[in-house]
Amino acid sequence: MTRRPLPLIRTADDSDASRIADIHVRTRAATMPYLPAQTRTRDEVVAWVTEVVLPAGPVWVAEQDHEVCGYAAVKGDLLDALYVLPEMLGRGIGAALLDQVQRAATGPVRLFVFEQNVGARRFYERHGFVVTQRGDGTGNIEGLPDLTMRWVRERV
Repeated sequence: MTRRPLPLIRTADDSDASRIADIHVRTRAATMPYLPAQTRTRDEVVAWVTEVVLPAGPVWVAEQDHEVCGYAAVKGDLLDALYVLPEMLGRGIGAALLDQVQRAATGPVRLFVFEQNVGARRFYERHGFVVTQRGDGTGNIEGLPDLTMRWVRERV
């Protein structure tokens, strides 16, 4: 059995904005069909990545075979986004991105996940995140129940 090489994880820059936007839109549509359909144009999503996501904190991209196929964005102690192209799921790309986030963290990391997103919840639980709070949807623009999850580095 041939093992796939681990993805290259690197810091994102403005030249990655278009690819990050594409990953965001495609993954959101494919893995979270319960969300309202995207109403923003591609150019608006690229502008959001350039003007909001990239300046907010570290953003890393994963490359497999010289193609950007996933990204993770952090704001302070919040893992604000972790998206991997749907056809690339299950290949360790999300785990490699999350590992980068955890290694770079100077303290606990928290995130929000929709209660319905069972696959993401399991993924984060496998990587040491625990549910710390349940929301009824009033705290997010989608109006859907969500969970706050938190990871704390183990002391050795």
